[in-house]
Amino acid sequence: MSDLPTPLERARSLSRDRGLTEQADQHAITLESILAVLRSGRLADAAARREATEIASSALIRARSVHEQQESVLEPVAEAFSRLRTELRPLIRSGPLQVQFAEPPARGRALPGPVAREARAISRTAVLSLMDRADAARARIGWDCDGRNLLMEVRDDGGIAVTAHDDTLRPIVERVAALDGTMDVETTPGWGTTLRIEIPLDPPSAALTVEGAEELTDREKQVLRLVATGISNQRIGDQLGITANTVKYHVANLLRKYGARTRAELASIAHSHDAHSPSAQTR
Repeated sequence: MSDLPTPLERARSLSRDRGLTEQADQHAITLESILAVLRSGRLADAAARREATEIASSALIRARSVHEQQESVLEPVAEAFSRLRTELRPLIRSGPLQVQFAEPPARGRALPGPVAREARAISRTAVLSLMDRADAARARIGWDCDGRNLLMEVRDDGGIAVTAHDDTLRPIVERVAALDGTMDVETTPGWGTTLRIEIPLDPPSAALTVEGAEELTDREKQVLRLVATGISNQRIGDQLGITANTVKYHVANLLRKYGARTRAELASIAHSHDAHSPSAQTR
């Protein structure tokens, strides 16, 4: 029988998962930006190729930058926001969505590295989801800091009513929950939607470990086991006789309790728990 993973090994595994998620986010933005340039009717073929090459080259330089992986680095809020603008600039320049940026105060409290990266990931995800919906022509992204929390706002002029339970917002809901933050969605049909997000800058209380899984409710344990199989919220709800929205609620609680930031991390924790449970070891 193999030894149980140590807390340090589990932490490193979660860090690797988060790194992969961050890389996937960056790659998605790069590919969307290149496609937007190549599809643009405003650029000649030669100019489009030059622009696409520049985007790809810049992405390679960012990918090779090791300082992004340092968890202990603090980023001034204005600098972190400026990096977001830089990341989104190629996509906005050639894409159909007009994005306005509301600058944070220059002297706001510096953001812990993980918070800054997740905030950028949330903002990128919001922009990509708006482009997928294709009902919005303009969006506004703003950050602020009250000394204890990063305050984020994403506003669009889309005509489709959106709620926090919509699948388009699920990745954002899960990321915010994993950071022990809160999100409010205000939508007015015909006028647009506003997301207001608060993310604490200080670490949340100690997360539940795999060994502490008995602190979960019976329903949460059922949902956790099914999340590990990779099936959708709708299918989980069908199997448990509950709605997909109720499943989303339980998943958000599980992310918060385990300190995980994605469903992939949650699935990894569930697999680890099952593999080292007494019943699994006696098979």
